[in-house]
Amino acid sequence: MLWKRALFWGLMPLAAPQGLRLKRTAPRFAPAPGPREGRVGDGPPLHLLAIGDSVIDGVGCPSIEYALTGHFSRELAQVFEREVRWRALGRTGACVRELGETLLPEVPAGPWDLVLVSVGVNDVSGLTRSAAFERRLGELVEGLQSRAPNATVLLCGLPRMQHFPLLPQPLRYAAGLRAQTLDALAAGVAARRPGVLHEPTTYVPRPDEFAPDGYHANAATQGAWAAVLARRLAARWQPALGEATLHVGE
Repeated sequence: MLWKRALFWGLMPLAAPQGLRLKRTAPRFAPAPGPREGRVGDGPPLHLLAIGDSVIDGVGCPSIEYALTGHFSRELAQVFEREVRWRALGRTGACVRELGETLLPEVPAGPWDLVLVSVGVNDVSGLTRSAAFERRLGELVEGLQSRAPNATVLLCGLPRMQHFPLLPQPLRYAAGLRAQTLDALAAGVAARRPGVLHEPTTYVPRPDEFAPDGYHANAATQGAWAAVLARRLAARWQPALGEATLHVGE
C-alpha cells in the first residue's frame, strides 16, 4: 500500500490541475427524489439504516427506490425473507468528516439491525490524508454503534475509480490508486471492531453503465451491486430475531 500512496502523491502535479478543472466544469446532478424511508417484503421486521454520500443520496438514479438503498432493501427482503424497514440519510459531496459532523447527529433512535455506510470517494477527491481518514472512519463507526448498539455496521467498499469515464488520465489512474488505499484502511477499521463488516466493491461498470455525468453509477448498476452485496452479506451475517429488532408496540 505504501507504493500506491507514494505514486498517488507523485502524480499530483499532473492530476491536481485536472481535478480543479473538473470541479469547475463537471455536470452536477441533484439527489434523487422520493421518500427517504419505506418498507418492502414480508416477514419479521429487519431495520436498515443507510448513511453516506451521493450513493445514499441517490445521485444518478430516477428515485431513491432505484438507488442503492432501495435496491439493497429489496434484495435483503428476498434473501432473508423479512420485511425490511429502511431509512436513507445521504449528503451529496460528503466526506467522512462531514458525515460524522452533520449526519451522525441526525441518526434517529430505533432498533436498527443493519447500518450500511457509503463513504470515501469524496475523501479521494478532497485529498484527505490516510491517517485522518482512518481515524475519522473509526470515530464514525463508534458513533453509529453508540446510537445503534444492536446493529451490524456494513462498510461498502470504495468503487474502482480508475474506471470512471469522467476522469481524464492521469487523474483517473491516481484516483483509482487512492481509492484502493482508503478502501484497505476501511477494511482494517472493520477488522479491528466487532460488529463491523467490510465488503469490497468488485463490480466494474462499463462506460455505458454510468449515469450521464460519467461519475455516478446508474440505477441498473446500483441494482446489480446491491444484489451482490446482499448475497455476500447473507454468507457472513444472520439478523437476530427477538425484542431487539421490534418497535415498541408491534
